[in-house]
Amino acid sequence: MNKITNDIIYTGINDYTTDLFESHYPIPNGVTYNSYVILDEKTMVVATMAEGFAEEWMDKVKEALNGRNPDYLLIQHMEPDHSAALDRFMKAYPETIVVASKPAINMMVNYFGTDYAGRNLIIKDGDTLCLGKHELVFVGAPMVHWPEVMMAYDKEDKVLFSADAFGRFGAPLDHSLDGASAEYEAEEWLTEARRYYIGIVGKQGDSVKKAFAKIAELDNLETRIICALHGPVLTHDLTKYFDVYMKWATYTPEEEGVAICYSSVYGHTKEAVQMLAAALKELYKGIGHCDSHAAPPVEVYDLARCDLSAAVAAAFRYSKMVLATTTYYNDIFPCMKDFINHLKYSAFQNRKVALIENGSWAPKAAVGMKALLEECPGIEYCDTSVSIKSAMTDANKEQILALAKELIGR
Repeated sequence: MNKITNDIIYTGINDYTTDLFESHYPIPNGVTYNSYVILDEKTMVVATMAEGFAEEWMDKVKEALNGRNPDYLLIQHMEPDHSAALDRFMKAYPETIVVASKPAINMMVNYFGTDYAGRNLIIKDGDTLCLGKHELVFVGAPMVHWPEVMMAYDKEDKVLFSADAFGRFGAPLDHSLDGASAEYEAEEWLTEARRYYIGIVGKQGDSVKKAFAKIAELDNLETRIICALHGPVLTHDLTKYFDVYMKWATYTPEEEGVAICYSSVYGHTKEAVQMLAAALKELYKGIGHCDSHAAPPVEVYDLARCDLSAAVAAAFRYSKMVLATTTYYNDIFPCMKDFINHLKYSAFQNRKVALIENGSWAPKAAVGMKALLEECPGIEYCDTSVSIKSAMTDANKEQILALAKELIGR
């Protein structure tokens, strides 16, 4: 068994079989469905399991309970990857009380045809529940990322059960307190957590800020462990996780840099993008923005072939973005339109944007891209424009170099 603390045991499952999270986001490194058991005078199970792993999870919970019956089942979030085994669990343990917010109880009726009347405890923001030495404080987090979400803080072990907040894609092998290694708490966590957050929660920045304001009121409780419903247990330097979440929630770029996202039919737009990327990298090196061991902060995504969630995450990571595409039926190429719509779904804003268009006889892609971005607040467009007719000319190449200088403020 993986122990988080002396009294908290990890009972989640690593899923390496699902190819698309929510039938949308590629997860080549898998995903975890996390669950926990708290052992005290009263016992509590936190979260259930996705349907395909229910039996394995039930066995792990039984082992963790070690002959005891669960007094409480806490449902923080009703999405089926965390609640599908709820009814099976409640039938296996008929004395257990399900603990959840009122909206979650209502959703149980939708999923299982019952609200477990007589066996439910409805909790609201600020409520507490004593298990013995462990006392849980509940923190309402509606729309992070569903309306019924409830976080919980264990005052004894200073553990924040954060629901889907602080989750990420990827399945670490060790979920114990000692197993949350730097491998999973550094760049790998940030890369996959960013993609997860922007895709799953991105539009709900205001809700995240409200939830974090409530957590901040518990500052004297000094959180030392974060137990999310996806990804590793977080234990080291928790401030950095809260800091990056607030950047995402306020749509503030994480760092100076450029995400270049493009589509190209016959390679000419791709040629322009490659020239721009090379120029940007040299200019960044020239101003000492990166040391000799670090790559310049420029990422290029071919939207027809890449994972769109990775491109969207890069657009949120950096302070600037370049969109380059061909004119298509007097509009823009389909994968570019799809990408910009994904940006809008995640409330993309507060960035500097450059546009590169191509069209053999009537380039109109820049107009189309601007029209799609009208709903995104705080967009500043570069003064330098690049309009290619089929293949690049010398004038286009000069424009590309001028655009590179403008993007980094030279």
